[in-house]
Amino acid sequence: MSYQYLKAIHIIFVVTWFAGMFYMPRLFIYNTEANDKEPAVKQALHDQFAIMMKRLWFGITWPSAILTLIFGSLVLHFGGWGPALFTEPGRWLLVKLCFVLLLYAYHFSIHKIFKQQISGVFKYSSQQLRIWNEVATIFLVAIVMLATVKQSMSFVWGLVGLVCFVVLLMSAIKIYKTIREKNKRP
Repeated sequence: MSYQYLKAIHIIFVVTWFAGMFYMPRLFIYNTEANDKEPAVKQALHDQFAIMMKRLWFGITWPSAILTLIFGSLVLHFGGWGPALFTEPGRWLLVKLCFVLLLYAYHFSIHKIFKQQISGVFKYSSQQLRIWNEVATIFLVAIVMLATVKQSMSFVWGLVGLVCFVVLLMSAIKIYKTIREKNKRP
């Protein structure tokens, strides 16, 4: 299999992994908000969300995370990137891999919340879960920027851009919360 095919397959599994990580916290939010419903509706919603979460998590997200790691390692090896990691031209990849490690930590945090919610434990409010849902977006932006811009990206400007993006994202969440609360009032 050629390097380009390995790279394409790796990107496909990255996309499906992110799809799962974007949708899973949304299901957590809906499942948490079901607690505000009357008992019969609440139970029906929890049962349905449990089915959806299990299928998404074990059918798409986990397999994609594993295949992303496998094909990413193959791309790293067959692309000859290993020796370049600690050199100037490969520094972007080293930083990207640090973000990828943090992304796997985020993945495991979602797994923990998944297990809690399946067990009927709701430790986080829907607002906290909305904020946590956006963490994947931050990782996506950082990783894609590093993978496409590579050496031409200044570390300082990249970091400034990422911080500005996070501030913008958190501001949007706050504005959305304000609008939601305003629309709830009679």
